[in-house]
Amino acid sequence: MKRRLPAYKVQTYSSNIAGLIPAVFSFTKAWFIIITLFFGFHGYAQQSNPQQEQYLKVITERSAKIVNTLSLTDSVKYKKVLAELVNQYAELNTIHEHAKKATDEIKKQSLSSEESAAQIKKEEEKKSAQLLQLHDRFLAHLRESLSDDQIELIKDGMTYRILPITYAAYQDMILTLTAEQKTKIYGWLKEARELAMDEGSSDKKHAVFGKYKGRINNYLSAAGYDMKKEGEEWQKRINAKKQNG
Repeated sequence: MKRRLPAYKVQTYSSNIAGLIPAVFSFTKAWFIIITLFFGFHGYAQQSNPQQEQYLKVITERSAKIVNTLSLTDSVKYKKVLAELVNQYAELNTIHEHAKKATDEIKKQSLSSEESAAQIKKEEEKKSAQLLQLHDRFLAHLRESLSDDQIELIKDGMTYRILPITYAAYQDMILTLTAEQKTKIYGWLKEARELAMDEGSSDKKHAVFGKYKGRINNYLSAAGYDMKKEGEEWQKRINAKKQNG
C-alpha cells in the first residue's frame, strides 16, 4: 500500500548527525555525543535531565541490538547507521508526542462532537504526513550505507521480527497454502511492517499487524480454509513434536 503525502512538511530537528561522530571515538563516547546532539536539535530542553538521558540511553541500546545483527565490520559505517536509527526513534517519539498533545488540547475545547472530530482527523492526517516523510528519509539514508538485505534486518528489528515469525507460522499452520496465497500473505505482512515501523509503542506496532492478520484470516477463510480447525491441527502437531523431542 502506498501512502500519499498531503501538503504537510515534517519538522527537521537535526542535520544528519551520523557524519558528526568520528570513527576514533568509542561506542560510549559516541553515545554521549548522540545525547548532546539530540538535546541540541530535537526541541528538548537545552539542559539534559535524568529522564531525558534515560530515554536516549534506552533507544541507543535498543538501536545497538538491531545494528549488531548487520555484521558491520566498518566502525564508521556502524556508528553512522546506529546514529540514524537512534535519530529515527527520537523523531518518531517527537511526532507522536506532539500529535498526542495537540489532540488532548482539542478535546479540552468547547467544541461540538463534529467540530472536535474534524480537528482531530486533521491532526491525524498531519501526523501521518510527517511520519511518511520521516519514513522515506530514514530509508533513503540507510540505502547510503546498507544493502537491501541489511535494511530488511533493520525493519524486522524495529518491529520485533513479527513479519518472519508470522509468515513462518502461517506456513506451518496451513500446509496446503498455494504459492499465490503465500505471496498474498507475505505482501500484506510487508505492508503491515512498513506502517508498524512508524508507530510509537510496542502495543501499537502489534496492533497494526493484528489488523493485517485479520485481513489474512478473512482471505484464507474465503479461500475455503477452516481457520479454527487449521489452528487446532497445528497445535496438535506442535504438541506431538514436543513429546517426540
